[in-house]
Amino acid sequence: MVGALVWGTAMAFSAWAGLFLRFRLETSNLSELLFLYFSGGLVAWIVALPLARPFMGHRLIERRFAAMFLALTVATVLVTAGFFALDYRSFYAQWHAPFGTRIWAFQFVFTSVSAAYQFLVLGLRLYLPFGFILLVCASFYLAKRMH
Repeated sequence: MVGALVWGTAMAFSAWAGLFLRFRLETSNLSELLFLYFSGGLVAWIVALPLARPFMGHRLIERRFAAMFLALTVATVLVTAGFFALDYRSFYAQWHAPFGTRIWAFQFVFTSVSAAYQFLVLGLRLYLPFGFILLVCASFYLAKRMH
């Protein structure tokens, strides 16, 4: 659980640094964005470790590193994008059709897909450059520790 807290904090730091470097933190949603990236990192860590273990085994450190790098990357991006989509969807839900209707289903799908796309276009930039460095360090640490 400590690793999840550290990874969540690292992803929030990465978002903070990205916002500072690009916009000098001039955003009205700073705390919400940092919470989003923290939550995404926290849950992603919990999801990524069990996903990577079957591919690691007792093999070479390079294989363990690659498994952790891929699992942590995919989990962090997908979980954070999913949380962003849920928040995005909750905002637009007030204008959507009643729950369970065919129109609601279309609105739900297309709102979620557009939110995920928007995160991939705009949100991934906040992981660079520090998130990538932290990802390499975490993957190397885990590859050495899990043998």
